[in-house]
Amino acid sequence: MDFFANPDAAVRDAIYASVVEHGAAPLPEEIAAATGLDTAEVGAAIQRLADAHVIVLQPSTTALSWAPPFSLLPTPFRSCAAGASWFAPCAWDAFGIFAAIGKDGSIEARCAWSGVALTCGVRDARAYGDAVVHLLVPAAHFWDDIVYT
Repeated sequence: MDFFANPDAAVRDAIYASVVEHGAAPLPEEIAAATGLDTAEVGAAIQRLADAHVIVLQPSTTALSWAPPFSLLPTPFRSCAAGASWFAPCAWDAFGIFAAIGKDGSIEARCAWSGVALTCGVRDARAYGDAVVHLLVPAAHFWDDIVYT
């Protein structure tokens, strides 16, 4: 891929590669080294990706909170596969992690109301478990306040 032809795609790919491999967001300097872009262009690409709802930044910073379906901050939802684990922003995204990495696995989560541990995950590329995901916000309004959603 010619990174200079599409710097946003290069930055996005570097972010996701780091999250999948290390479970952490790369620093802008690490993205620059991985893509050959300068740090100013990396910063601009990160902001464009956030503005396009591809990633979510921590308030008033360029630090990443989420690269959906991955959370870069601890949450009550952890997806585990092949000896690795990643936090997810929500229950829905916890299942999405398995689609993103192309592996089956289990989800560590608890019922938000009762605190009871939930048994769920993906096996043979199909969801299992008897929990219900309850969305308080209609999908058309998720990005009105994605953190609340």
